Amino acid sequence: MPHTVVERELELQLVLSPERSIPVPARLAYRSGDPFAVHVSFHINSEHPVHWTFARELLVEGVFRPCGHGDVRVWPTKVDGRGVVLMALSSPDGDALLEAPAALVSAWLERTLRVVPPGTEAERLGLDEALAELLAPLPADDLWLRDPWPSDESKDGE
Repeated sequence: MPHTVVERELELQLVLSPERSIPVPARLAYRSGDPFAVHVSFHINSEHPVHWTFARELLVEGVFRPCGHGDVRVWPTKVDGRGVVLMALSSPDGDALLEAPAALVSAWLERTLRVVPPGTEAERLGLDEALAELLAPLPADDLWLRDPWPSDESKDGE
Protein backbone atom coordinates (compact mmCIF):
# COMPACT_ATOMS: atom_id res chain seq x y z
CA MET A 1 0.00 0.00 0.00
CA PRO A 2 1.61 3.33 -1.00
CA HIS A 3 2.21 5.87 1.71
CA THR A 4 0.86 9.41 1.47
CA VAL A 5 2.28 12.48 3.17
CA VAL A 6 0.11 15.51 3.92
CA GLU A 7 2.10 18.62 4.84
CA ARG A 8 1.30 22.23 5.55
CA GLU A 9 3.70 25.04 6.33
CA LEU A 10 2.31 27.85 8.42
CA GLU A 11 3.33 30.52 10.83
CA LEU A 12 2.48 29.89 14.46
CA GLN A 13 2.73 32.40 17.25
CA LEU A 14 4.84 31.56 20.29
CA VAL A 15 2.94 33.23 23.12
CA LEU A 16 5.38 34.89 25.51
CA SER A 17 2.80 36.82 27.52
CA PRO A 18 -0.81 37.94 27.04
CA GLU A 19 0.52 41.05 25.26
CA ARG A 20 3.44 39.61 23.32
CA SER A 21 4.08 36.75 20.88
CA ILE A 22 6.64 36.03 18.21
CA PRO A 23 6.18 34.25 14.86
CA VAL A 24 7.51 30.72 14.52
CA PRO A 25 7.62 29.04 11.12
CA ALA A 26 6.27 25.51 11.40
CA ARG A 27 5.36 22.46 9.34
CA LEU A 28 2.51 20.08 10.07
CA ALA A 29 3.11 16.61 8.64
CA TYR A 30 0.98 13.49 8.51
CA ARG A 31 2.21 10.18 7.09
CA SER A 32 -0.21 7.40 6.24
CA GLY A 33 2.54 4.94 7.21
CA ASP A 34 2.34 6.32 10.78
CA PRO A 35 -1.45 6.76 10.82
CA PHE A 36 -2.05 7.56 14.49
CA ALA A 37 0.47 10.42 14.70
CA VAL A 38 0.93 14.00 13.58
CA HIS A 39 4.36 15.56 13.39
CA VAL A 40 5.00 19.22 14.00
CA SER A 41 8.34 20.85 13.27
CA PHE A 42 9.06 24.33 14.59
CA HIS A 43 11.75 26.73 13.40
CA ILE A 44 11.83 24.79 10.15
CA ASN A 45 14.32 27.14 8.47
CA SER A 46 16.75 27.19 11.37
CA GLU A 47 19.85 25.17 12.13
CA HIS A 48 18.10 23.35 14.99
CA PRO A 49 14.43 22.68 14.26
CA VAL A 50 12.30 21.31 17.08
CA HIS A 51 10.13 18.26 16.36
CA TRP A 52 7.06 17.07 18.24
CA THR A 53 4.96 14.00 17.55
CA PHE A 54 1.61 13.32 19.16
CA ALA A 55 -1.72 11.65 18.46
CA ARG A 56 -3.70 12.93 15.49
CA GLU A 57 -6.85 12.30 17.52
CA LEU A 58 -5.61 14.80 20.12
CA LEU A 59 -5.33 17.56 17.52
CA VAL A 60 -8.66 16.64 15.90
CA GLU A 61 -10.44 16.85 19.25
CA GLY A 62 -8.49 19.96 20.30
CA VAL A 63 -9.90 21.93 17.36
CA PHE A 64 -13.35 21.57 18.99
CA ARG A 65 -12.78 21.33 22.76
CA PRO A 66 -9.98 21.29 25.32
CA CYS A 67 -8.17 17.96 25.47
CA GLY A 68 -4.93 16.34 26.45
CA HIS A 69 -2.94 16.34 29.62
CA GLY A 70 0.71 16.11 30.51
CA ASP A 71 3.12 17.01 27.71
CA VAL A 72 0.56 18.05 25.08
CA ARG A 73 -2.67 19.95 25.62
CA VAL A 74 -4.76 21.47 22.82
CA TRP A 75 -7.82 23.73 22.90
CA PRO A 76 -9.72 26.18 20.70
CA THR A 77 -10.24 29.84 21.56
CA LYS A 78 -10.68 33.27 20.02
CA VAL A 79 -7.99 35.95 19.85
CA ASP A 80 -9.03 39.36 18.55
CA GLY A 81 -12.12 37.74 17.02
CA ARG A 82 -10.09 35.09 15.14
CA GLY A 83 -10.50 31.38 15.80
CA VAL A 84 -7.22 29.85 16.93
CA VAL A 85 -6.01 26.55 18.30
CA LEU A 86 -3.64 26.72 21.25
CA MET A 87 -1.07 23.99 21.85
CA ALA A 88 0.68 23.83 25.22
CA LEU A 89 3.81 21.71 24.96
CA SER A 90 5.91 20.68 27.96
CA SER A 91 9.27 18.94 28.01
CA PRO A 92 12.27 18.74 30.32
CA ASP A 93 13.78 21.51 28.17
CA GLY A 94 10.91 23.91 28.82
CA ASP A 95 7.33 24.81 28.05
CA ALA A 96 5.79 26.54 25.04
CA LEU A 97 2.36 27.92 24.26
CA LEU A 98 1.75 28.09 20.53
CA GLU A 99 -1.16 29.65 18.68
CA ALA A 100 -2.23 28.36 15.26
CA PRO A 101 -4.95 29.65 12.93
CA ALA A 102 -7.91 27.30 13.46
CA ALA A 103 -9.03 27.44 9.81
CA LEU A 104 -5.61 26.34 8.49
CA VAL A 105 -5.22 23.55 11.06
CA SER A 106 -8.77 22.32 10.42
CA ALA A 107 -8.29 22.30 6.63
CA TRP A 108 -5.03 20.36 7.02
CA LEU A 109 -6.67 17.87 9.40
CA GLU A 110 -9.52 17.35 6.91
CA ARG A 111 -6.95 16.36 4.30
CA THR A 112 -5.38 13.83 6.69
CA LEU A 113 -8.82 12.41 7.51
CA ARG A 114 -9.52 11.86 3.81
CA VAL A 115 -6.21 10.02 3.40
CA VAL A 116 -6.81 7.77 6.44
CA PRO A 117 -10.37 7.99 7.80
CA PRO A 118 -10.81 7.73 11.58
CA GLY A 119 -11.12 4.14 12.70
CA THR A 120 -9.09 2.75 9.78
CA GLU A 121 -5.63 3.58 11.13
CA ALA A 122 -4.90 0.05 12.37
CA GLU A 123 -5.67 -1.38 8.92
CA ARG A 124 -2.90 0.83 7.51
CA LEU A 125 -0.37 -0.72 9.83
CA GLY A 126 -1.08 -4.24 8.55
CA LEU A 127 -0.78 -5.67 12.06
CA ASP A 128 -3.22 -8.53 11.40
CA GLU A 129 -1.28 -9.67 8.34
CA ALA A 130 2.08 -9.36 10.10
CA LEU A 131 0.81 -11.28 13.12
CA ALA A 132 -0.66 -14.04 10.92
CA GLU A 133 2.64 -14.35 9.07
CA LEU A 134 4.58 -14.44 12.33
CA LEU A 135 2.35 -17.13 13.80
CA ALA A 136 1.98 -19.26 10.67
CA PRO A 137 3.32 -22.80 11.22
CA LEU A 138 6.46 -23.77 9.36
CA PRO A 139 7.34 -27.33 8.20
CA ALA A 140 9.91 -27.62 11.01
CA ASP A 141 7.15 -26.90 13.53
CA ASP A 142 5.88 -30.47 12.99
CA LEU A 143 8.85 -31.72 14.97
CA TRP A 144 7.87 -29.54 17.91
CA LEU A 145 4.19 -30.33 17.68
CA ARG A 146 4.65 -34.11 17.91
CA ASP A 147 4.20 -35.83 21.24
CA PRO A 148 7.76 -36.53 22.43
CA TRP A 149 6.56 -39.33 24.77
CA PRO A 150 4.58 -41.97 22.89
CA SER A 151 1.80 -43.57 24.84
CA ASP A 152 2.63 -46.69 26.85
CA GLU A 153 -0.65 -48.24 25.77
CA SER A 154 -0.25 -50.75 23.03
CA LYS A 155 -2.58 -50.64 20.06
CA ASP A 156 -4.82 -53.45 18.88
CA GLY A 157 -3.93 -55.73 21.78
CA GLU A 158 -0.20 -55.87 21.09
